Amino acid sequence: MAHQLHKKKHVAICGGGLVGSLNAIYMAKRGFKVDLFEMRPDIRTQDIVKGRSINLALSCRGREALNLVGLEDTITKNGIPMHARMIHDLDGRRRSILYGNKDQYIMSIDRRLLNEVMLTAVEKYEDVEIHFSHKLVSCNFNTGEATFVNDKGQSVTKTFDLVIGCDGAYSALRKQMMKLSRFDYQQEYIPHGYMELNIPPNSKNEFAMEINYLHIWPRNEYMMIALPNLDKSFTTTLFMPFDMFESLDTEEKLVKFFKDVFPDSLPLLGEEELVKTYMSCKPSPLITVKCHPYHVGDKAVILGDAAHAMVPFYGQGMNCGMEDCIVLNEILDKFNDDFSKALPEYTKVRNPDAKAICDLALYNYIEMRKGVNSKLFLFRKKLDNLLFNLFPNSWVPLYTMVSFTRTRYHECIQRRQWQDKVLTKVLITSAVCGGIGLCAGIYLAQKNLRLAERLEEYGLTWGNFQQLLEWK
Repeated sequence: MAHQLHKKKHVAICGGGLVGSLNAIYMAKRGFKVDLFEMRPDIRTQDIVKGRSINLALSCRGREALNLVGLEDTITKNGIPMHARMIHDLDGRRRSILYGNKDQYIMSIDRRLLNEVMLTAVEKYEDVEIHFSHKLVSCNFNTGEATFVNDKGQSVTKTFDLVIGCDGAYSALRKQMMKLSRFDYQQEYIPHGYMELNIPPNSKNEFAMEINYLHIWPRNEYMMIALPNLDKSFTTTLFMPFDMFESLDTEEKLVKFFKDVFPDSLPLLGEEELVKTYMSCKPSPLITVKCHPYHVGDKAVILGDAAHAMVPFYGQGMNCGMEDCIVLNEILDKFNDDFSKALPEYTKVRNPDAKAICDLALYNYIEMRKGVNSKLFLFRKKLDNLLFNLFPNSWVPLYTMVSFTRTRYHECIQRRQWQDKVLTKVLITSAVCGGIGLCAGIYLAQKNLRLAERLEEYGLTWGNFQQLLEWK
C-alpha cells in the first residue's frame, strides 16, 4: 500500500517543440516518468524542417525558464543581442530606438538550434522517452488513457496520470477538450500574413547591416523586419495584408513595389533572389487563440500556443510559453503535485495573463508598423525612459515590464493604464500652472538641466510630482 501511495507519476507531453521539450525537462526534474510525443520526425535528423521559422526574440521570461533548468548559458552564447530597433525610413535614413536602458536587450535566437538543444537535454533523463512521428488521436479525461498513431499507421495506447498539451496553435489535445461542455474557445486570423525572405552576408562575408538591432521598415499598413543570425545573414520577414500579397502577382510589380517602399532593402535582398523566393512561396496566416479553462479535472492541461497562440509582434509567444512551464512548476510545488488542486489553480493564475499578452501582441503590430513613425510615440518613449531613470521603482515603461521583467502580463496593462492617467493629470496640472509646464521641463532636462528646477518654474515642486506618481 505504501508503494502505491508513492508510485511515480506518469506524464504524457504532446508536442516536442520549444515548450513541450522544455516542459519535459521540468517534469523529469520533478521525478515524474515522462513520455514525450512529437508529431514530426526528429528535427535533428532533418536537412530541412517544415513549419514556421520566424526568428525568435528571447527575453527575460524565456531566459528565466531556461536558467531554472541550467540551459540559459548554452542558449545565449549562440544568440545575438539586439539593444534597439533600427528604423529604416523611406528616404533611406536609419534611426535607432532603444528597447530600454543601454544595458537591456533581447536576443535573436535560431528556432531550430534552441529546439535541438532542449531535445538533447531531455534525453539525458533516464525516465524520459521520446516518441517521434506520433500524433494524439484520442484522450479519455476520466481515466487518463491516451492513444497515439505513428507515421506508419500503428497506434499505441497508454494510461497516464496527466496529459499535457504543448502541441501548438492547432493542438490535438485542445481539440479533445473542446468536445467537452463549458469550454470557451476563440480564434482570430488577422487580415495580414507573412512571408520569410533572406538578407545574406555581403561580399566580404560580413553582416550587410548593423548587427545588434532588430531592423524594421515601418510603412504604416505593412512592414518588414530583419533579425541577425550567427551565419551573418538576416532572417527577413514581410508582413502585409493578404490582398497586397495577391496584388504583387508579377515580377515587375514585385520589383517596383520594393523599389518604391523598401528601396534600401533591395540591394541587400538581391533582386533575383527576392523574385525567386516570393514567386515560389505563399504568405502564411497569423492566428490568435484564446480559450478557457486550460485544464480538465486532474487529467489534462494545455500550455504554450495550445492555450494562447498569439501574433509574433511582441516577441512573447515563445517567452510566454516558456514562462508557462515556470508557473505550472511553481503551482505543483505549492500543492505538492496534487493535480486535482494544481491544475485549476494554473488556469486561474495563467489565463488572465495569457489573454493580456495576446492583446498586447496585436497592439504592438500597430506600434511597429505605424507608431514608430509618429512624433507623439517617440516623445512618449523618451518620456517613459526619462521617468524610469528618475523613478525606477515607480515608473517602468510597458515594453520594459513585458520584456525585461516577469511582471504578470495583465498587471503590465494595468500599470500602463495607471501611467496614462498620471500623465494626463500631470499635463493638465502643468497647463494650469503655466502653459507648457512639464513638457518644457522634460525637454530642458534632456539638455542637462535639473528636472526639479524646471518643475518649480512652472508651479510644480519635486514633492508634488512624486505625489502624482503615487496618485491612482
